[in-house]
Amino acid sequence: MKLGYNEIMITSMYFNDINDFINLEFGIKRFQPNMERFHFNPIPLNEYSRKLFTNIETFHIYNKCDEIYNDGRIFKYVIWYTVSYSTYLQEKEQGNICKNIEYTEYDRNKYGNIIPPEVKSLGYDCFYKCSSLTTINIPSSVSELGDYGFYECSSLKSINIPSSIISFGYGCFDGCTSLKSINIDNLQYISEERIFMNEPVLISTEIPENLQIINGKNIFKKDINEFIIPSSITKIGYGCFSYCYSLKSINIPSSINEIGYCCFGYCSSLKSINIPSSITKFGDGCFYECGCEDELKKNETIPRDCFDEW
Repeated sequence: MKLGYNEIMITSMYFNDINDFINLEFGIKRFQPNMERFHFNPIPLNEYSRKLFTNIETFHIYNKCDEIYNDGRIFKYVIWYTVSYSTYLQEKEQGNICKNIEYTEYDRNKYGNIIPPEVKSLGYDCFYKCSSLTTINIPSSVSELGDYGFYECSSLKSINIPSSIISFGYGCFDGCTSLKSINIDNLQYISEERIFMNEPVLISTEIPENLQIINGKNIFKKDINEFIIPSSITKIGYGCFSYCYSLKSINIPSSINEIGYCCFGYCSSLKSINIPSSITKFGDGCFYECGCEDELKKNETIPRDCFDEW
């Protein structure tokens, strides 16, 4: 297949720096002038490279430190780095576009508790100590919840987490003492830090069928006595069921290949647990002081440090 002008222009949009563009035109003369065909800058520009893209009308700003030009026929800016919702509104009035909008604590205090649909992430301390918040709807446009995002929202009772969420910040729901229901929709991974630092007793926790990794923060509670692990799970994270004093039995499906450290530590009522041959990695202290520790020690496939204090 012979590449034409349009195909090579599309391909060159993924070049890393100005040298790639220059080498293309020097190496293959029939693709000259490729840079002049662009009406936007596909890479950050400096004083030298700006002269090579002569027909730019829309200027893309990829990083805060990028040089910005307001010359020639440029009439609109597209901002790719994260900006606050307040900044987005200002840029919008000027006809500019913001690709990554964060709802900050300042924005929330100014515009209220309803998260606008344009927002892509919730910033650090966004709803910090918002004691009047009882429920929250997170729009599907949001993909990240920042550190301490709902810290000590003591009246927050329920929250729905959409499938778009890919990252929870540290201590995201720390101190949410009234939180009784949380729905995690299609979540595939939860960050290493616990969400529920204060160990609230959840009345209901819906675990989605396609969840791939369980970590302690979304099921860390002391009142459960049984738990069904979906067959889609491949890893049980560190401290996942630690201190679940009432947990009596659990069935580990053959899909599991790793158990994190202190996973079942201090589960003193645990009397029944199966260890499938699929598990190839055991974390330190994963069965420390659990109720069936003596029985598990008879299984020679389980490393001895699984029973040591972690």
